[in-house]
Amino acid sequence: MKDGAPTISTDGTGLRVAVVAASWHDVVMDGLLDGARRGLADAGVTHVDVVRVPGTFELPVACATLADRYDALVALGVVIRGSTPHFDYVCQAATVGITDVSVRTGTPIGFGVLTCDDEAQALDRAGLPGSAEDKGHEAASAAVATVVALHGVATT
Repeated sequence: MKDGAPTISTDGTGLRVAVVAASWHDVVMDGLLDGARRGLADAGVTHVDVVRVPGTFELPVACATLADRYDALVALGVVIRGSTPHFDYVCQAATVGITDVSVRTGTPIGFGVLTCDDEAQALDRAGLPGSAEDKGHEAASAAVATVVALHGVATT
């Protein structure tokens, strides 16, 4: 775990969560998806649907379509910097789009989109054996914790 990162332990029993995952960079995405599944299982979430989309750019529209059907979403993707500005456009579109969906719908979305300079950085954050971080698990845990926190406010 990265220094300063919170340890999140939340009971998400009974929640419905969809994980929306991009398809580029199979090894990294498999690690992120496995981490998200572990994070949801650790929180007691048993109703989990996985929706695969072509790439990170497609995450916002998928999240917008699913937001009203689930208590929370987890958006997973990876964008690795190349030699063109494509990286900047995709990263900004995904970040702004996912944020907009969450704020507009009130559905928490765990943000598990890696924006890395190279493949080594992505692998180090993918939750694979030997990775320093597990961003899929973190994104799933954050989504569930946010739902629980908001439900707590709504009932007081």
